[in-house]
Amino acid sequence: MTRVPAKRAAVGDVFRVFLRLGLTSFGGPAAHLGYFRREFVERRGWIDAATFASLVAFCSVLPGPTSSQVGMLIGLIRAGAGGAVLAWVGFTAPSAIALAAFAMLLHGLEIRGTIAESGWFTGLLAGLTAAAAAVVAQAVLALARTLCPDRETKTIAIGAAILAIAIGGTAGLQWLPIALGALVGALFLHRPGAIEVAALPLVVSRPVAAAGGAIFALAIAAVLAPLAAAGPAVILVTTILRAGSLVFGGGHVVLPLLQGLVDAGLVTARDFFAGYGLTQAMPGPLFTFASFLGAANTSALAGPAGALAATVAIFVPSFALIFALVPIWNRVRTLPRAEAVLRGANAAVVGLLAGVLYSPVLTSLQTRSAGIAIALAAFALIDVWKFAPWIVVLASAALGAAAGALP
Repeated sequence: MTRVPAKRAAVGDVFRVFLRLGLTSFGGPAAHLGYFRREFVERRGWIDAATFASLVAFCSVLPGPTSSQVGMLIGLIRAGAGGAVLAWVGFTAPSAIALAAFAMLLHGLEIRGTIAESGWFTGLLAGLTAAAAAVVAQAVLALARTLCPDRETKTIAIGAAILAIAIGGTAGLQWLPIALGALVGALFLHRPGAIEVAALPLVVSRPVAAAGGAIFALAIAAVLAPLAAAGPAVILVTTILRAGSLVFGGGHVVLPLLQGLVDAGLVTARDFFAGYGLTQAMPGPLFTFASFLGAANTSALAGPAGALAATVAIFVPSFALIFALVPIWNRVRTLPRAEAVLRGANAAVVGLLAGVLYSPVLTSLQTRSAGIAIALAAFALIDVWKFAPWIVVLASAALGAAAGALP
């Protein structure tokens, strides 16, 4: 049994509030946390500011989608296990359903061929790809400013970028730069950083913690299993499990690990980046990009079933890890070595994302002048003029469609 110190509420109330947030929370993980604080601390008083800060600190140092993890724990505090599940469902379902529907529509158009081969539709997908390039470039810069404040972390990031480019299309090795960054951090980053790791006001029983640890261990075992003889559906699920288990920082950082689906031939590069671009225009968690890939892939596990399997696979490992670590968190959170590991892993994440920015994001633009122009304009709107990414994505898609329709 999980014990929490707050007054309980009906799970239906939790679901309704998180469903509304799932329909309206644009802007990515950092913005989501702002919405959560305003809704649950300032407006409803479900938790106090100190509790919210401790939840954010705890989830920020674990792999997985930080905002979704925080939302799940708020649901747990407010309405128990049912509240945790329905908080996740409400926040995740709107964007997951929309992206899966787009993937199936895209697949249907490709089967029919007429619209898929038209200039405007090809241009629309190219516009989404250009928007994705701009979003990733802006994410690399923003993460670098926050996670690489000194020459040591900058060096780790550069090394991770070099390794990521060297690995290239080698499926299954995208986790290696993060692991090496964490190791280098543990060995050399001894000075205190800027990460404040707060106490957590949750108590989880040993059976629940053991179950969470077992689920996470099974996910890691699946990730490490050889895939040479595995079928396409197994590769799909394993690749997405890897992303859910090993990605630190959430949001855009999931892109490099999911790229393995392109390398394995399960999703075309065009569809991959078109879906990723559209994900930026969705409310809710960016991890629902996996829903698009689950629906759009070419294995037997595609369509609605693939979308559901992919959505569960991307979220469950990190959720299970939360419950496994709560009992020991307050004992290890003050260890300097733990912070050093996190700083090294986070710096490596920046380098890994920079490597993906080079290939395949920028290389996918090739020499198409319209795509390059749209990407540069989109980057300026996001990074310089601070336009909301979803607005820029829609504008890029429209410009791409217009350019593609020209004779």
